Amino acid sequence: MNMGRNRIVAFYLVVALFLAGCQESKYERLVKTELARNVRYDSLFLGLSFNMPRKSFFEHCWNLNKQQVVTNGPGPLSVQHYLDSSFLAYPSYMRFYPEFAEEKICKMPVDFTYVFWAPWNPSMSADSLELRVKDLFEKWYGGEFLLVENKDRNARVWVKVDGNRRIRIFKMNISTVRADFVDLMNPANDKRND
Repeated sequence: MNMGRNRIVAFYLVVALFLAGCQESKYERLVKTELARNVRYDSLFLGLSFNMPRKSFFEHCWNLNKQQVVTNGPGPLSVQHYLDSSFLAYPSYMRFYPEFAEEKICKMPVDFTYVFWAPWNPSMSADSLELRVKDLFEKWYGGEFLLVENKDRNARVWVKVDGNRRIRIFKMNISTVRADFVDLMNPANDKRND
């Protein structure tokens, strides 16, 4: 009698594990698969990278500024890079400033806006900019981005994971699109709210 009950329990356990595995999202499977590869992709853009020391970041940006590649952004902690219309259909700004853990870059939020954005100009809305940033990033970083939708929040995010580097692209507001670069292998990012 115990043997029959053990088989039934084992059967239900296998079914439960199977169903739990089916409920794992495509995104979660992608992250697990990429992290299991144990490959590092630290390159970000403009010669910046994960694990770049804070001092090196400032020196690098100083040199880029002297070459007129970047300028100070509109805020106190913002670096601004101008993209001409060949990148995103209209002249745009790419503004960024990293987050550091133990004095090294572990996360890089980047905001994109059109230079001449105006609320009465729908061709320069964040809706069109979001898709153009995604297309640009597919050229820069290769491959395709996965669309992840949260119907409860009426939000969508484009995601690409290469080894430790996760890139998310999403609309911040009516004029701005955010691209987040996160080092998934950096333990400091486990504690951050993404």
